Order: sequence, then structure tokens, then C-alpha cells
Amino acid sequence: MDRTWPKSGVDDALYYINSGYKPANLHQWGPGVRDVYALHLVITGRGKLEQGGSVFSLEAGQSFIIFPNQEIFYYPDLEDPWEYVWVEFHGKDASRLVELTQFSELQPVVTEAPDTLQPFYDLEWSVGASYLEQMRADAKVKVLLSYYMEYFPRQAEAEPKDYVWMARTYIEQNYWKPTLTVTEIVQAVNLERSYLFRRFKAATGESISAYLTSYRIRRACELLKLSGLSIQSIAYSVGYHDPLYFSRVFKKATSHTPSAYMMLHQKK
Repeated sequence: MDRTWPKSGVDDALYYINSGYKPANLHQWGPGVRDVYALHLVITGRGKLEQGGSVFSLEAGQSFIIFPNQEIFYYPDLEDPWEYVWVEFHGKDASRLVELTQFSELQPVVTEAPDTLQPFYDLEWSVGASYLEQMRADAKVKVLLSYYMEYFPRQAEAEPKDYVWMARTYIEQNYWKPTLTVTEIVQAVNLERSYLFRRFKAATGESISAYLTSYRIRRACELLKLSGLSIQSIAYSVGYHDPLYFSRVFKKATSHTPSAYMMLHQKK
């Protein structure tokens, strides 16, 4: 199917092409190549996939994926033909997400997931659909792939958790909350408190509390330079509901009051 796309961002997207349901029959496809990813889930019956000189036998609950520009041939078992659902997608983000699963060109088949994935194949799109409908279909493909990433992760390539990165990310996403505490950050990272403190200080040179304050001040400096907001609004925006306390903390960190800093950096 052809789609009408926005002029920017298409090459970096994951986008839905088509999907459907194939009842049990003797339909086969190939040998041939496709220029999209095509993810299949076998509901009942059996069939085979031939790819790269290998033959893969499939049965109910298993999934297989067709990679772009890979010659394939798939066909049902004559005695117990398969019934399956499928979804086709493409885009640069598609390859990145598929690479986070156990699917590969050498191993395009995965075993049964702990819970049925069939409902997540229920995607609808048609020629003439609105851009918002297209966006929702694209998002549903990502949801479907997220389950394959969860159930069939490429564990051999998994990296150990970066707890310092996790703590910094949590701070940078929640610094604006006046109620944000070190205890909340530690709980979010889910690591023993003193161990996290040591790792964080070694990696950043600051304690978690100091990093939170310095990040708030850096963000306040950006707003004072560019936003045109009042000092009170900026204080609120970076997690201080007491503008006077914000001013004291800001001056200690920068040697300037917020108003003096704003005047110093005003555009001429």
C-alpha cells in the first residue's frame, strides 16, 4: 500500500505498512524477496520457512520474521495447514528495534511467548486513513515489537545496568518537582543507598543532592537567559516554590542574584 507521509522525519521512523489474518489453507509465498519487515505469528497448524539455505519448521505459538531483501519461501503443512496473523513495517527505526530481539537473518524464528501476542497484531489501516490514524498504527507496531523485545531479548548483547545514568536521568526528568528527594531517587534506581552514593560520586564528582541542585541551577540559568519569564516563574520551573530561597541557592552557586544574572545576559 502507498502512504502519504509528512515531508520530514520519514527516513528515521518506524512505520506500519499492512497487516492481516490468513485462515488455514494452502497459500504459499515465494521464492522471492520483500522490501519490508513482515512479522508473523502462527495461531494453529504447521508450516515451513526457507531462508538462507535453512528450513525452519513452525507450529502454533511460534513467530517468524521476513527481513527486507532476503530471499524466502514459506508454505503450509499439507496435512495441518497453518493459520496465522502478520504485520508489515519498515523504516530505519525498524531495524534498530528488531535487533533488540532474538530475531536475526540466521535465526528468523522464536518460540512461543508466555502470553498470546495475537491481539497486538490487530492493526487496521486503509488507503485514505488520516495522518493521526497512521500515527496510531505506527505506535501499535512499536508496542508489538516491545513485547518481542521483552519476551525474546537479545540477552547476549545486554549491557549491565548503568545505575549512575539511571539516577542522573531520573533527576533530569524530575528536577522541577519541589518534593523530589534523594530518597526518591534512590528508590527509583532500586540500588542500595550507600553503594549508589559511592558510584555516583566517583562518576560525577558530586553527591546526588549536589547534582540535583547544580542541575536545577543550570536549568535556571538557561531560563534566565532566554525565557523572559519572571524570577518567580523560573523558581517554580526548577523545583523551588520559595523564590527567596531559590535566590539564595542561585547566588551561592553563581555569585549573582537571579535578577543580576538576567540583566548580565540580556540580549543587547
